[in-house]
Amino acid sequence: MRRWRPLLAAVAVAIGVVLLAPGRASAAGGVTRADAIAELQSVRVSIDETLALFKAGRDAEAFEKARSGYLNHFEAVEIPLRVVDPTLTVEAESLFAEVRQLVKSGAPAGEVRAKVVELRGVIDDVERRLTSANAGAAAIVAGQSFLIIFREGLEVVLLLSVLLGYLESAKAGHFRRPVLMGVALAGLATLATVIALQTVFAAVPASRELLEAITAILAVVVLFYVSFWLISRLEHKRWMEFLKSKVWNAVAVGSTASLVLVGFTAVYREGFETALFYQSLLSFGDGLHLWVGIGLVAGIVALGLVSVMIFRLGRRLPIRTFLSIAVVLIMVTSVAFLGNAVAALQAADVVDYHRLPSWPRPPIFLSQATGYWPIRETVVAQAALVVVYLLGAFYMFVIRPRRHRAEPVLASPSVVTAA
Repeated sequence: MRRWRPLLAAVAVAIGVVLLAPGRASAAGGVTRADAIAELQSVRVSIDETLALFKAGRDAEAFEKARSGYLNHFEAVEIPLRVVDPTLTVEAESLFAEVRQLVKSGAPAGEVRAKVVELRGVIDDVERRLTSANAGAAAIVAGQSFLIIFREGLEVVLLLSVLLGYLESAKAGHFRRPVLMGVALAGLATLATVIALQTVFAAVPASRELLEAITAILAVVVLFYVSFWLISRLEHKRWMEFLKSKVWNAVAVGSTASLVLVGFTAVYREGFETALFYQSLLSFGDGLHLWVGIGLVAGIVALGLVSVMIFRLGRRLPIRTFLSIAVVLIMVTSVAFLGNAVAALQAADVVDYHRLPSWPRPPIFLSQATGYWPIRETVVAQAALVVVYLLGAFYMFVIRPRRHRAEPVLASPSVVTAA
């Protein structure tokens, strides 16, 4: 047994070296991933200051700032980055060198600006490679994806259930086919819209960040409208009356073409909104696309179960409860989209940066999911939208109901007098 002790000791030492090796790799050169991520904030500030100095005509100072930003900050980031992605390391090094060369040679401002915008995107990629997607970001993005497809799809299901149910009760079952034909055409049009959005993103000469910002702003406008549109129809009776009015108007016309159009417009409006929302969600979901897909699949499955309950089992669902929850989640999603839109405009150098260094900065994936970035412009934009929602909700739930309750009271004296 004594003869085996030296061998066992050697094996133990070897195992210890193997187990400790990953820790050394993660802290290669004494720089951990957490250190590198913290250092990236200084890198971003140096990039912002380089561009500002160059715009002010202070080329020599801009060059020195670009040089010091790389040597004093990004070189520390390179140590752990080389371990996880050598290719991205080389790309970042090349962009830093190109920016310095353009500044030194007095290149046109447009060239320097374009290269800085590209560098900012690569710095974000670097942080993503050094960061793991946390459970909070994954859950938020998956929830947003689920909400989009389920809410939009449920509106289609409810509208079609009322439309087809009315045709059945009116002994007009022969109109079902043109309605379903319109639904199928709307599905194809939605798919074409998705392809068109991707094609536009690839073909338009504008920067990716600018296109992402424009798409997100459009999504925010639509979500804003949808939010108050839903609030005005939280009562189940009003909701059903709204749906039935569309059916009655179409049947009153009586033509096949009008019913095809009803089926098409009922679905394509939701399809267009869905394509727009997912384009925005994917634009700011780098590294989280898997969770977007998971939310999409879960939403489709849930929508399929609800459709069976409505069409096959004839069950009534708690529409008011779902709409009450959905309207809050839609508002939160629009706030996230707005924050990301402003951040994208800043990355594209359309809106200036005013960073808030004392404010906490969450991991990049959580920032993408919530749209919160510690930058004055994004915080102000999100806060303003929240205030608008609060004021709108106060009007819809407090002021307007009081006015409706007051109307019969004002009218009652004249009724008594008439009597």
